[in-house]
Amino acid sequence: MQSNFVAVLIALASAFTIAWGTVTRHRIVAQPNADGDSPLLTGLRNVMWWISIGSAFVAYILQVVALAFGTLLVVQPILVLSLMFTLMLAAHVEKRRMTNSEVMWATILTIAVGILVMFGRPLPGEGAPDSTRWWIAVAVGATLGIVLTFFASRRSSGPKALTLGAVCGGVFGYVAVLSKAVADIFVAGGVRGIAQSHELYILIIVAILGTTVQQYAFAAGRLETSLPAMKVFELVVAFALGYLVLGEQFQVQTILGWSVMGLSLVAMFAATFALARKQTS
Repeated sequence: MQSNFVAVLIALASAFTIAWGTVTRHRIVAQPNADGDSPLLTGLRNVMWWISIGSAFVAYILQVVALAFGTLLVVQPILVLSLMFTLMLAAHVEKRRMTNSEVMWATILTIAVGILVMFGRPLPGEGAPDSTRWWIAVAVGATLGIVLTFFASRRSSGPKALTLGAVCGGVFGYVAVLSKAVADIFVAGGVRGIAQSHELYILIIVAILGTTVQQYAFAAGRLETSLPAMKVFELVVAFALGYLVLGEQFQVQTILGWSVMGLSLVAMFAATFALARKQTS
């Protein structure tokens, strides 16, 4: 059952859940610790930290449910709003006002996402995309990932963190597309259909790979260098695969319409990059 309206509502719930978990974990580990424990040990001893970790799983389930109702081109932009929600919740918890810069970029992001979803009105793609397109996409992604990882290994801290962040974002772009595929398989065949599908197991492998690359990216340099690259490249790859592999598309036909969509995409990428940097400051 396709319903972009329902998909938007569930995706918003997922984005807010991501934001709540992020703010909660940050607040716990940032508290002064008289015992001298590490941030990780402080979190492990706090019930709310474990609840916030569980919220990440809940957020992902909501994302998959949203993808079962709507297209990737609808759900993925909505999930980016988690950056805005994170800054809003952080400001509320810290009892401060958002800065003018935060308000500006949050407004730009909201408008850009609104235009993409409401003006673009994405159409669903094929239920079972051609396997040739899948394997071409996998081959291209794997090749680029290996080349960029090799490039990063020979660079200093800053460029290395940026490059690995881009690789990580690309991997999670594939995770988003595979999540959409798994959601569609569940709608068509239920739990048995998922258990018999290769997409589920590929999703698990790719998600583990993405998490591994993410840790290397975080360890390579400053978080404000790697995180924005992750967020932007996840969007870029997810959008590209949604179009080229899943066959999803926007209902835009005129040059003026595509110009508006192009500007909105650029604005969304810029706001995502800026808010990701704000989240790490």
